[in-house]
Amino acid sequence: MLKNYFNVALRNLLKHKFYSLLNVIGLSVGLACFMLISLFVKDELSYDLHFEGSDRIYRVDFAATLNGSDHISAAVGAPTALALKTDYPEVEDAVRCRNSGNWFVKRKGQTETFKEEHVLMADSNFFKFFSLNLIYGDKETALNRPNTLVIDHTTSKKLFGDMNPVGEVLLLDNEHDYEVTGVYEDIPANTHFHHNMMLSMSTFEWANNQNWLSTNFNTYVKIKEGIPGEELEAKFPDMIQTYCAPLIEQFLNMNMEEFRNSGNALGFSLFPLTDIHLNSNKDSDLEANGDIKYVYIFSAVGLFILLLACINFMNLATARSANRAKEVGVRKAMGARKKQLINQFISEALLISILAFFIAYLISLLALPSFNLLASKELSFISLLEGEFILLMIGVMVLVGLLAGSYPAFYMSMFRPVEVLKGLVRQGMKSGPIRSALVIFQFSISIIMIIGTAIVFDQLSYIQNKKLGYEKDQILMVNDAWILGDQVNAYKEEASRNSNILNSTIASFTPIGNSNNSDLYFKNASAASDESLVINIAVVDHDFVTTMGVEIKEGRYFSQEFSRDSTAVLINETAARNFGYENPVGSMIYNYGGSNDNPVVEGYKIIGVVSDFHFKSLRSNIEPLVMHLGQNSGFALFKIQMENADATIEYLEATWDKFAPGQPFEFQFMNQEFNAMYEAENKVGKIFTVFAVLTIFIACLGLFGLAAFTAEQKTKEIGIRKTLGASIPSIVNLLSKNFLKLIAVALIIAIPIASVAMNYWLEAFAYRTSLKPSTYITSGVIAIAIAWITISFQSWKAARVNPAQSLKDE
Repeated sequence: MLKNYFNVALRNLLKHKFYSLLNVIGLSVGLACFMLISLFVKDELSYDLHFEGSDRIYRVDFAATLNGSDHISAAVGAPTALALKTDYPEVEDAVRCRNSGNWFVKRKGQTETFKEEHVLMADSNFFKFFSLNLIYGDKETALNRPNTLVIDHTTSKKLFGDMNPVGEVLLLDNEHDYEVTGVYEDIPANTHFHHNMMLSMSTFEWANNQNWLSTNFNTYVKIKEGIPGEELEAKFPDMIQTYCAPLIEQFLNMNMEEFRNSGNALGFSLFPLTDIHLNSNKDSDLEANGDIKYVYIFSAVGLFILLLACINFMNLATARSANRAKEVGVRKAMGARKKQLINQFISEALLISILAFFIAYLISLLALPSFNLLASKELSFISLLEGEFILLMIGVMVLVGLLAGSYPAFYMSMFRPVEVLKGLVRQGMKSGPIRSALVIFQFSISIIMIIGTAIVFDQLSYIQNKKLGYEKDQILMVNDAWILGDQVNAYKEEASRNSNILNSTIASFTPIGNSNNSDLYFKNASAASDESLVINIAVVDHDFVTTMGVEIKEGRYFSQEFSRDSTAVLINETAARNFGYENPVGSMIYNYGGSNDNPVVEGYKIIGVVSDFHFKSLRSNIEPLVMHLGQNSGFALFKIQMENADATIEYLEATWDKFAPGQPFEFQFMNQEFNAMYEAENKVGKIFTVFAVLTIFIACLGLFGLAAFTAEQKTKEIGIRKTLGASIPSIVNLLSKNFLKLIAVALIIAIPIASVAMNYWLEAFAYRTSLKPSTYITSGVIAIAIAWITISFQSWKAARVNPAQSLKDE
């Protein structure tokens, strides 16, 4: 019986090649999209699960509110890990680590230098804590001693070839000797950190800092089996009272009760390890993370695309039901039961689904490299061939076959033999409300995707064109200026002699979100919480404002004519406003200097106020900023004439080689770095564009089939109308207008849904575009135009048929 079902199904597919092809193409594309999105979602949800005991590992986070200013960090103070391990029996182990920035690395006694950008400082138990395997060395002792480091396998191959490098010495930044004590396997891609070099924490004296409120260390705890994280977290208020309350009293002259009564807050929390990648977007994250919001969005997109393909099958099958009515009538008259007919039609749907499944797998294999490029992933072909994934896709294939075939099967199996054989069955549920509703649903989803894509790019355009309060164009950034040491100003001066260089500055601070330095400042020499703010710090030289085009709102900028400017500062408008200054210029601002054991209040005179400018992402509001004069030389920034950019870069590199021979010269333009801050949004825009095109393509496949069938059913009507003098445009209009009405209804439904969804997406930005009527109008016009072209092709084709040909049987 089963063989008979599939034989009949295959015969019907071959008999109606056009409609079969439409169904196979639609389902193939839908399944391929679903497969690729499933791989993406599976990878996003798999982060950090490979660590042993990952369900028991938590990161300790810090959150504080001071005078209305929030500070939320993925890092805590240096002593937190030891206290948790010592004071709380729930904790099995704890470990600290911290990003260490860039290091220039070369083998001792050699000249070739490499720049390593992903370097981590880590406690000696780091490898044991995270169950990372060492190829060479002992994970128990690898980071026990000062001035030791461990490198990953790729870095080992780059520096040492195939030899075992344990015991070899690396020279870091031309002055620090580090012994290689281990080589670890490359960290898997689905991990929330990807450092290729780890330095022993014991090398750095400040790692023993006892200030709990100096949040610089990413700290993880592993809780003993059977103990929920909430049980440990419930004890954190006592930890705050024990360790933080004395510091609050020391620095702010109030106890914890007074601190809280003033509207302030301070707390620690546990963040599950496996939630970090998709749910953590905090200061001091080890690296930029993903966003659970996009997992939800892409999951929905994948399901909807698959559903649209299923709807195509339903619509075409039910529309063509009358063509098979006599077959159903004859089968029933010969004794076929309803169940047998249902099985027959579902078999046909399953056969199409199986065929589409294999084509979809081939499409996925071919499209995977492009998808990886689009989604910034490293998904492998092997992922598509994993047993678990194949079983999932087989399940989806069967479900798609049942879903697509069930409604047509039940519908056609209900035909009554007497009515069918008398020719009383309506032609394909003409004007059927269910089919109309499905078309509306298809195009509602398509229009939502078009509107969403348009708004994403509108927001990116808004970001590009927003006035930032500084000039990001023409600014060339030379990295790692600190390697020049005392020669940094000499490099700047010699480089500036080139006529193509308009201005230059040396700074550790740039306004493109790469600075995360802040401190506590207060208005009076005696601190109080209502006069204290945690403020971002920028250390700059005399030429920063001129080079960057930042406006001075009040007062003046740093000048070499004033020797006391070393104890002066500038603040931005937000800091002046938050501190409540009416006349900030000439006022004093204070913070704590000295050592942690013996803090000293240091005062700075405010000599100017700079206009607010964006120095972090447009996702956040402009924060308070204080600018100090200093020699922290992270970057050398040059404003150049772009007409001679290549020659200027060559000159800067030649000058660099003169002052830092053998050291890598790296640069980028600030506007490129600014764009990189919104890489996630750019990626979303591109992915939305691709899937919007595929969504409209699948919807139009179904529309194309329905239009073809409608034209086929109205062949004789068209012939009579043409005989009576109807023009081709009027016939095209006749065949198109009902479909276009459905598209118009879809547009009306899609607009409010898209508005709500995209408003939710835009909430991530403190500065965002408005939802413009033109976006909806353009999206609607695009959808209607595509639909009209799809329908009109078949309508025009039908309208051109000679009436004599269409009426020859009458």
